Amino acid sequence: MSTSNLRSRVLVAVVAIPAIVLACYYGGIWFFTFVTGISLLSLHEFYDLALRKGASPQKEIGMAAAFFINVAFFHEQLQFFILPYFVDHGIGLSLMTKWQMLFTVLLLSVLIVLLTELFRNKGSVFVNVGYTLLGIFYIGLFAGSLLGLRELFGMEFPYWLMQQHLDLSAGYSDEFVHATTYAWGGMTVIAIFATIWMCDTAAYFGGTAMGKHKLFVRVSPGKTWEGAVWGFAAAVVTMSLAQNFFLPYLKLHQAIIIGIIIGAAGQLGDLVESLFKRDAGVKDSSNLIPGHGGVFDRFDSLLFVAPILYLYIDFVVLS
Repeated sequence: MSTSNLRSRVLVAVVAIPAIVLACYYGGIWFFTFVTGISLLSLHEFYDLALRKGASPQKEIGMAAAFFINVAFFHEQLQFFILPYFVDHGIGLSLMTKWQMLFTVLLLSVLIVLLTELFRNKGSVFVNVGYTLLGIFYIGLFAGSLLGLRELFGMEFPYWLMQQHLDLSAGYSDEFVHATTYAWGGMTVIAIFATIWMCDTAAYFGGTAMGKHKLFVRVSPGKTWEGAVWGFAAAVVTMSLAQNFFLPYLKLHQAIIIGIIIGAAGQLGDLVESLFKRDAGVKDSSNLIPGHGGVFDRFDSLLFVAPILYLYIDFVVLS
């Protein structure tokens, strides 16, 4: 890595990391904006890769679908923004549930993409529809699940878990209890980001110092098994430390499982994105971020990790 490239990476990190941490911690519209930005920019870059392969994806429809997937995962907050207006004006309104909204968005996306292709006549229908829908599900849905994970710590947070870690008999207000559990959600997402970054860093330096056995030459010639093991170990250790200091609702074995998921799925996500780039004949998905490549490059691991962690935390940890 050149000195100028390293300098650009450091400068971007100095600015971006505090902004990401604050968005994660405060959640709400800030985190919605952040995740939506990741989703739309990554999807834009993904569709640009598809164009290099001669496809003609329906970029605008795909990005609109990704946006409304995020809105569906933002369901709880959406109620607080919308319902008071109708209640204040004496208008009855019944919103769909989160899962109804998500299913509706995905169903309409498929239908609209198929019907739109009837009138386009731009190359292969199979290729165009395939790339468009793959982008919606791979990037739109996966990124949206990160927003859904953050919102699990709002009003959906289970009462029994509050009882284990908060003395509810002490007369805490509902606002205090909600703020506490919502802060746990912020720290959880921050810990996920930190674990991914530590995994990537350990994999890079461990592979550079000790790497001898290639991991997946066809996809990423520079990666080694030694680097992957270092990254995996760093992920488990980082998440375990986060549990000990910042995440009281988690048990140690749950934190270790989350670290294992990040250490394995995160590196697989990086390989999958490399596969797309290699097929498109490019080194980076774009040059949007100085020294880092594109948004898709920076958050490829997160995209793969987010839906798995969402399911694990929702259906196991908070079940």
